[in-house]
Amino acid sequence: VEKIEEQLASLRIAKRSTLSEKPAYLLDIDVSKPAQSESSRFVAVSCSNKSIRVYNRETLNFLREYSSRPGILNGVRFAHTCDSIVFSACSDGTVKCWDIRLATEKAVQIFRGYPSNVFISFDINCSDLILCAGTEEVEKDTFLVFWDARGITDCAGTPKEPLGVYSESHNDDITTICFHPIKPNLVVSGSTDGLVNVFDINKDNEVDALVSTCNSDSSVSVIGWSGKDYKQVYCTTHDEGFCWWDTAQLDTEEPITLLHVPDVRDVVCAENDSLSYLVGGLYHEKADKLFLIGGTSTGNIHLVGCGTDGLSLVGALCGGHSATVRSFCWDLTDESLLTGGEDAQLLLWKPGAVERSLAKKASLKIASSVQKRVRVHNSSLKSRKK
Repeated sequence: VEKIEEQLASLRIAKRSTLSEKPAYLLDIDVSKPAQSESSRFVAVSCSNKSIRVYNRETLNFLREYSSRPGILNGVRFAHTCDSIVFSACSDGTVKCWDIRLATEKAVQIFRGYPSNVFISFDINCSDLILCAGTEEVEKDTFLVFWDARGITDCAGTPKEPLGVYSESHNDDITTICFHPIKPNLVVSGSTDGLVNVFDINKDNEVDALVSTCNSDSSVSVIGWSGKDYKQVYCTTHDEGFCWWDTAQLDTEEPITLLHVPDVRDVVCAENDSLSYLVGGLYHEKADKLFLIGGTSTGNIHLVGCGTDGLSLVGALCGGHSATVRSFCWDLTDESLLTGGEDAQLLLWKPGAVERSLAKKASLKIASSVQKRVRVHNSSLKSRKK
């Protein structure tokens, strides 16, 4: 574990994307899943200007942009079995899918929800067979909507209708969805109602499918899987809390909660530079170690190690961003880290790298009114209520 911590602490900026003419917050990042014996070729970023931008993975050169105006795009995911297919949920009640090999800016496939649906979260399972999206609460209803995602590019132009929905397990906005990395039938969802629900979608109905319900006691912002065979679930909350559970203990007398920290900012103290928000979690498979990534309003990034005995600061990445970091993506293939922030910059960090570009770090304050789905780091949950 010490070696991994040293490696993370040795991350340096290798590449920096050039600023676009219309700067925007970078809210979510994903890298394409590598084809046989290759590394990832593409990076996709969802932005606060309602677009998805695609970059070359090695050079961070801009390739193309997809927009869904007037709808707002939320989240970005590459397919697992085809590295050129990218998805995003949209506030117009659809999940859209693009093929970045094609010159067209039109979606090659649209997955349509029900009329009242406003999708704010989604994921696709590891076999690319099932797509799931979560809705905002509308008239006390919230839904997890499922589609058959097979034959993505075969029937372009014909919107796909849902396979079905789960509607009983959450009673507020479903803010985050994450399929299991290796078991295509398991999915976990998180909501502003504080609940983190694990489902086995192979079951016939929602009641039987609900494997476990964990309560974070706060509004859930990010969820993920960790541990050997990915039997653990963790979440961060909108008021910077952290919860970590072991689903392997469900059928035992042992407690399921591994760690619950109501406010990580109170626990993790950094010299001269306190942690002010969390961005998400990073499970390092080789080391079997879970880390949290957080930061400061000036753009410094903190790496926090998680143990059942508590949290500890591993190191900080400084000098990259000049404003709040909103998103990151860990790439196991070359142990690199991509980060994006409110300074509109996309950075690639690699162990021991030396930045060759002379581009100066721009201190940007973006003047546009950022769309309301952009997460605001605030200790008060009341400010999130409509």
